[in-house]
Amino acid sequence: MNIGELARRTGLTHSRIRFYESAGLLKTVDRRPNGYRTYPVETVLVLELIATAQRAGFSLDEIRTLLPPDLENWRHDALIEALHRKVAEIGALQTRLDQSKAQLVALIDEIEAKPNDMDCTANARRVLSNILGKEVERPTMTAGDVGRRDKIKPGRAHKTS
Repeated sequence: MNIGELARRTGLTHSRIRFYESAGLLKTVDRRPNGYRTYPVETVLVLELIATAQRAGFSLDEIRTLLPPDLENWRHDALIEALHRKVAEIGALQTRLDQSKAQLVALIDEIEAKPNDMDCTANARRVLSNILGKEVERPTMTAGDVGRRDKIKPGRAHKTS
């Protein structure tokens, strides 16, 4: 089958198929005398396996080591071991994502708990103090800061948190 038919059957672009070939994932590609590529029917299955493995989080290097040169000769133990390893990696990633999510939700709650009579700068200090578990120092003003502070006009909209 030619690359156009292979692309139609798999939904992959010609360039993606060529990329997999150049990456060493498609090993049974023949060339006609005119230079056109021809692919055996089982290439559809190989490309579907590659796409499925990528969606599952396998890198191309991992896929390359797992794909047998011949689909009839799978290394069963290596495949099972790699699948267990990937499941463990996904579990660890889920744990890290759950922790990150919990931290962000806590931060959102802390920011949204701003007292009505507190400005954003004071709220930022309050939030940082609570997160860090210590008091956050107020920045010291220099003579140059005083001049800039005087230029802020009352009633003008300022960035808020």
